[in-house]
Amino acid sequence: MQNIIIDKPYRFVPPKPGTFWPKLVRFVLPIYLNKSHGVETYELFGVERLQASIEAGHGIMLTPNHCRPCDPMVTSLLSERIGRPLNIIASWHLFMQNRLLAWILPRVGAFSIYREGMDREALKCAIQILTEARRPLVLFPEGVITRTNDRLNYLMEGTAFIARSAAKQRAGLKPPGKVVVHPVAIRYSFGGDIAKTLAPVLEDIEQRLTWRALSDKPLLDRIAKVGLALLTLKEMEYFGERQTGTLRQRLDGLIDRLLGPLEQEWLKGKRNGDATTRIKTIRTAILPDIVAGDITEEERVRRWQQLADTYLAQQIAFYPPEYFGELTTPDQMLETVERYEEDLTDKVHIHRPLHATVEVGEAIEVSPTRERGVEVDPVIAKIRGQLETMLARLKTMRPVGMPGRQGHL
Repeated sequence: MQNIIIDKPYRFVPPKPGTFWPKLVRFVLPIYLNKSHGVETYELFGVERLQASIEAGHGIMLTPNHCRPCDPMVTSLLSERIGRPLNIIASWHLFMQNRLLAWILPRVGAFSIYREGMDREALKCAIQILTEARRPLVLFPEGVITRTNDRLNYLMEGTAFIARSAAKQRAGLKPPGKVVVHPVAIRYSFGGDIAKTLAPVLEDIEQRLTWRALSDKPLLDRIAKVGLALLTLKEMEYFGERQTGTLRQRLDGLIDRLLGPLEQEWLKGKRNGDATTRIKTIRTAILPDIVAGDITEEERVRRWQQLADTYLAQQIAFYPPEYFGELTTPDQMLETVERYEEDLTDKVHIHRPLHATVEVGEAIEVSPTRERGVEVDPVIAKIRGQLETMLARLKTMRPVGMPGRQGHL
């Protein structure tokens, strides 16, 4: 399990107001993306839409999809084009990884949010940034890294709450101001030999499974076989036997097997809804006593195992069955194998070359009041609609300068 849950008392980390470090980071950002994430080239589209909102003096929220760890840095490439820094909401665990990150993140405009509970200071800071309209605010509405570039997952309602709260404050200014949301679609294209790139990773996983290397199999069949083996191993662990049904049914069944007992214990009953929301609610109930230290060591170990089960459920939720079919793309194969590698080792090799395409969507004006009688918040619905449309379009585009796809699938 990656170190995303911190068993220490939470402290809000505010952003620093200066511009020196954001300007310096903008200069080295392409170099960092290339070296650390394999993103060798990039394109930006729709920046004029964002520029128009800046010139109009609006409070601006940017809502990118979140498929890779480097998404915040890729989004920050917009900063140079618009001539101003960004503020980015980042999970608190990132500030706790090492001293360098803890020092640099606030200075480049990031501030913390506590995902395992209510963080009023982070909400207040985000609303203030939008109200003052000095910098665009970046918020990733999916909340977690999905590694599914072609599937948009659940979008957090808190995104609309922050935007609407700021819209209320700006409406009371003299003269009154507006808050707008610009969805930002980020898509990565792999330009190398997919079979050659994935072969050593798959061979390592096959060895972990005590298999011989299945190098004689078609690449997609090989990926699917490994995935089914990993799923079956987890079913054997938690059910005692292999399960039946479609891949989607088996994945959902394992998620319920992991989360159901925890919801019974901590929430007095199974919860409906998406896995991400269910997991956050469970963690919010389990973690406070661990942080406070008011439990025995035996109980502490038990609860950490429960938290590990929520992490596994979250990882399982982001395996899309539609990635295994006749129309599976090299990018989807890469994402799937990277998730295998991450789940087994907590690390992912850099696979290059990647090309990042970023498109800024049309401005969505945020009303200070929410429309009554609607199941889905209108702001969230509009963000989703634009993101899905842009991501589908970017999928069909051939990136400028990207070499042709190679390798036998």
